[in-house]
Amino acid sequence: MKKLVSLAALVAILAGCAATNPEDATYGADGFAEEALATEQSSDQSLNTTYLMSPAPKYYIGNAYKVEDVQYIPAEDLTYNQTGIAGIVPAELNGTKTSNGETFDITQLAATSKTLPLPTIARVTNLDNGQSVIVRVNNRGPFVNTRIMDLTPAAAARIGLTGTAKVQIQVMAEESAALKKATIGVPAAAVTVEPAPAAEVVAEPAPAPEAPVVAKGDYSVQVAAFYAEDSATTLAKRMKAYGDANVVHEGDMYKVRIENLDAAKARGVIDALRSNEGMAPGLLKNGRWVNADSI
Repeated sequence: MKKLVSLAALVAILAGCAATNPEDATYGADGFAEEALATEQSSDQSLNTTYLMSPAPKYYIGNAYKVEDVQYIPAEDLTYNQTGIAGIVPAELNGTKTSNGETFDITQLAATSKTLPLPTIARVTNLDNGQSVIVRVNNRGPFVNTRIMDLTPAAAARIGLTGTAKVQIQVMAEESAALKKATIGVPAAAVTVEPAPAAEVVAEPAPAPEAPVVAKGDYSVQVAAFYAEDSATTLAKRMKAYGDANVVHEGDMYKVRIENLDAAKARGVIDALRSNEGMAPGLLKNGRWVNADSI
């Protein structure tokens, strides 16, 4: 039922987004039957909630990479909320494979991102006119540093985007978490935590990794890079559990790095971020990028 509730919420949100353009109002938000997901047949397939929440062939984060000498580090961030320029994915890419193994479909509400996990559900708002659309982020890109997202033609049309425009991108945490669980095949029972009876002895949760003592070291582990400083600051606070986490401002980006590590501690932080956070961290030695698995 948790999944159905998430889907119901998504249908309601879609209705609110469509309502910014009365001609596009397809869904109502006053109810949701259990069989609605299976039987939904909208005349506008770009509003197909079944598509948005369908399990993907795989859950993909990927390794750090560069675009025109700017480093991007994909990471799971359910607090993601950034503004930047968005464009439109070329229609000739229709039918090609996305980075997580899906088939790109220009008739669906989909988008690309340089760093968000694939798939992720996000709300995109055109800041020129206030219109919003809910999209399934299922591919890497755009591979230029002037844009942070490209939308399918169908999604772009929903918010009056005909070329490029400044947008706000907000990850929808509940829907994205549900989609991840569906994709990796986690059964509902495995993700539901029931309170223990009062008479039972509850095992202590595993302690978080102790933050290493701040000391000079040659290595830094980069966790993520953001255009928005507040997003970087929020993540840096959480990363303090792994070490001396700081926000480094370089160019127009704010980069979260765990600094002052020797080789052994850097190796431990990288392994912990991969296993505990599902992240793909990068590694620097004396400020220069090196292979994260070279130590």
